[in-house]
Amino acid sequence: MWIMRATSKPQISLRGQKMRLLAAAGFLALSVFAQPPAFRPPAVPLIVHDPYFSVWSMADKLTDENTKHWTGTEQPLTSLVRVDGETFRIMGRDRSATSAMLQKDVQVLPTRTIYTFEGSGVRVEFTFLTPAIASDLEVLSRPVTYVVWTINSIDGREHQVQVYLDASAALAVNTPEQPVVWGRFKVGGMNALRIGSQQQPVLEKDGDNLRIDWGYFYVAAPAGVQSTEAANKLNVLRTSFAKSGKLETADETETGRALNTRDPAGPPAGLGVAISFGVVSATPVSRHVLVAYDDVWAATYLQRRVRAWWRRNGATAADLLVAAEHDFSSLAERSIKFDADLMADLRKVGGDRFSQMTALAYRQSIGAHKMAADSDGKLLFFPKENFSNGCVDTVDVFYPSSPLFLLLNPKLLAGSVEPVLEYASMPRWGFDFAPHDLGRYPRADGQVYGGGEKTEENQMPVEESSNMLILTAAIAKAQGDASLAQRYWPTLAKWAAYLKEKGLDPENQLSTDDFAGHLAHNANLSVKAIVALGAYAQLAESMGRHEESATYRATAQQFAQRWVTMADAGDHYVLAFDKKDTWSQKYNLIWDKVLGLDLFPAEVAPKELAFYEAHQNAYGLPLDNRSEYTKLDWIYWTASLAGSQKEFDALIEPTWRFANESPSRVPLSDWYWTKDAKQRGFQGRSVVGGLFMRMLTDQSLWKKWVATQH
Repeated sequence: MWIMRATSKPQISLRGQKMRLLAAAGFLALSVFAQPPAFRPPAVPLIVHDPYFSVWSMADKLTDENTKHWTGTEQPLTSLVRVDGETFRIMGRDRSATSAMLQKDVQVLPTRTIYTFEGSGVRVEFTFLTPAIASDLEVLSRPVTYVVWTINSIDGREHQVQVYLDASAALAVNTPEQPVVWGRFKVGGMNALRIGSQQQPVLEKDGDNLRIDWGYFYVAAPAGVQSTEAANKLNVLRTSFAKSGKLETADETETGRALNTRDPAGPPAGLGVAISFGVVSATPVSRHVLVAYDDVWAATYLQRRVRAWWRRNGATAADLLVAAEHDFSSLAERSIKFDADLMADLRKVGGDRFSQMTALAYRQSIGAHKMAADSDGKLLFFPKENFSNGCVDTVDVFYPSSPLFLLLNPKLLAGSVEPVLEYASMPRWGFDFAPHDLGRYPRADGQVYGGGEKTEENQMPVEESSNMLILTAAIAKAQGDASLAQRYWPTLAKWAAYLKEKGLDPENQLSTDDFAGHLAHNANLSVKAIVALGAYAQLAESMGRHEESATYRATAQQFAQRWVTMADAGDHYVLAFDKKDTWSQKYNLIWDKVLGLDLFPAEVAPKELAFYEAHQNAYGLPLDNRSEYTKLDWIYWTASLAGSQKEFDALIEPTWRFANESPSRVPLSDWYWTKDAKQRGFQGRSVVGGLFMRMLTDQSLWKKWVATQH
């Protein structure tokens, strides 16, 4: 294991040497990476697994503010480091007893967030490791993050060091008024604490601005380390650690009371663990703890409860912790390699700033989903519309996030697409177009948006039907297998027929940019429908339906030629066919390139890109001429149409400045103002997976990464 027993003169095994090398190469210097430009994320991912288990730092320094759920509600985590009897704070805002150690740096990589602190003669690398390796569903589904301290002396002296972590009970309730219960147990030699709501209202609430209030939050210290643990008032735990470097207090025994951290006579406010490093010299030494959340039941799907993917074969929380601890060393090594390989390819196709933005988007996009298993073991990968409307498995949400999953594991995208296909194939869905959603998170029991299952009011018929056809074709291309399309061909054929009739010149309806309102004759929506017809033809051809393929291919080609005339405005193409003094991003055009359809004339994209460059603002290209706001994901799709790195960079650089300078300290917003970088709406959404679109335009890289799942 990546743990060494602390003595005055540590004895290092060969395995221990390997782990120290990992510490030095991976969690410390990160020497495999060239030094990128300094980057200040608007919010830093710490523990990001799903829409409920998602903790962030929304400040420049980890000690400036308490950590928060992605919604902005405080879910405090605090870490202290005690050096030669003097205590410092490296996470959390509580200034009552300790001063903050100097933060030197923070780096966000796909699977790790690494803070560097220095003070009192030591350097502390403080890492949140979430081994979110998309090709490994078993590991990806585990709701476990490793909190790792790697410490060494930097003043030539030896130091006595202890570290401490506590977690507020707020991580296990929706509101502070909810009573909590707690306990401790031994599992696999580990000391584990857990806390959860007393009432356990499993899956009772649905909506957007909510935290989980069922299941249990866990903190576990590995066997073989010198640790003490307790559940008590946080001020009591911190005082005990500062005094002695360990937790001498016993657990609070009165359970079933509401969380209230302001009442010093109140109930235990959280869980704490203290670990001794013993004597630390110039050689880095690492310790870690596990933080986890077991929700017991994950969601409902078509009126039946489903469990998280890791639980599908009967695994328990104890099994989860034992497996996670057993795999720690190998997962640390795999995560370092994954980060290095992915970052290298991201830089290759897009440069340093592109790689920083996509690394920041990685865990956010995955963590806005819930991975579950249907009763037959089928993979469900449900995105939630974070700070949008709370819907679950929304088609025009997994459409923009799709590039990340098409690149790294198309099975995950299929886990979003197939439940919609299944639902739309049922008699209860009575329309000739695709649905918008499956419900409101965490209840995927049927569409709630617009007219629901009853009327066409505020539906998105061209939008969602096109999205489903495009993504089904993209999955088939990535996997080299059209079996998903084969299973649901009558439904796909119905949507293709609808688009053949309605797609070229859409009626007054909503698109995915529904915040902009209804729009008739939408040129970008028309592009999507045309590409979708071409994608359907491609699917038909792969399945041996040659006549059908030829018919739809000819229709798509004819529509594309007509579109050029209908949308032409001289030096660009219009927002709406009947409004010649308008313009908009034609981000949907990227699928013509990615799927290799070649429907639109070669001059369309260059003409649009030249126009866009002249209409940018300081922080990005507006979505269209109607407003100064933009959508981050769509800019990355639009930029991916570029034929040169210079053209691509011209559109991407302002978005990096937005993230680096935005005063809106929230998990990456995809809807913001392009003149002042302020959030317009939305945060923490899965759609930022769309930032990976550029990777799909490099066919060799796409094939390389898809191949890693086999």
